[in-house]
Amino acid sequence: MQNEDILVVMQKDLERALKAPEKSRRWAMLIDLRKCVGCHACTVGCVSENKLPPGMYYRPVHEYEQGKYPKVSRTFLPRPCMQCDNPPCVAACPVKGKDGATWKSTEGLSAGLVMINYEQCIGCGACVPACPYDARTMDQGGMHGDGTPAIQKYETMASYEYGKKWPRSGKNTPVGNARKCHFCLHRLAVGQLPMCITTCIGRSGYFGDENDPQSLIAQVKKANKVQVLKPAKKTAPRVYYVATEKLEVLYGK
Repeated sequence: MQNEDILVVMQKDLERALKAPEKSRRWAMLIDLRKCVGCHACTVGCVSENKLPPGMYYRPVHEYEQGKYPKVSRTFLPRPCMQCDNPPCVAACPVKGKDGATWKSTEGLSAGLVMINYEQCIGCGACVPACPYDARTMDQGGMHGDGTPAIQKYETMASYEYGKKWPRSGKNTPVGNARKCHFCLHRLAVGQLPMCITTCIGRSGYFGDENDPQSLIAQVKKANKVQVLKPAKKTAPRVYYVATEKLEVLYGK
C-alpha cells in the first residue's frame, strides 16, 4: 500500500464502500491544505465533467494571504458543497415535501448527500444566501461560446447529475435553477472517484467512506487534527480540512 498512489488506494476503498450496506456508509471528503498548490485543476476538471455554464463553479479555490513582508504566507482553500448533515439551504427552500426541490438524502447511493431536483426547483434563489459557504449558484444560462462564430458541440451536451440526464435546452433543464457540487454522484454510480479528487496534482484531496476504518480518508482524519469551515454555524459539514492555521482566521467563524 505504501508504494501505491493514493488514488489507487482510494479507488479500492470506493469499490469496497459500494459493496457495503448503505446505512453503514458515510461519504465524506477531506482536503489537506498543506498540499494544495492553487493550480485550480480541480476547478477546471469539475467544470468540464459537469459541463458548467460561464461563471459557475462547483469547486472554486479561494486564496488567502497572511502576514507582513517578509514573512508572508499564502493558503489555497478549495470549497465544494459541504454536504451538511444540518443543511440550512434545505430549510430555506419553499418547495417542501418528499418530492421537494432540495433535500438531504437518506437512502441509496446518495445517502448523506444534499440533493437537488431541477424539475421541482422554482428558481426563487432562497437557498443561495442561506448557504454559509456560498456553495450554491443560480444557473443564468448561456454558453462559453456566446458571441463567437459557433457554439461548440460539447457545450450543448447533457450533464448527468442526481441520477438523471439534464439537457442544456428544452424541458427540464437546470437553467434558472440553483446548482452545486454533488460529490460527482454520477461517477460514484459507475465506480469512479469524484473528478476533483482525480485531477488534483498535489493529491491534497481524499474521498471515501469515513465509517470504514480501513479507508484512507478515515486513516488520514484519525492521524491529523481536522477542521471544518464555520463550526459556529453548526451545519455538521462532511468536508474536512487539515491546515497549519485556524480556518476561522481565513474564512470567518
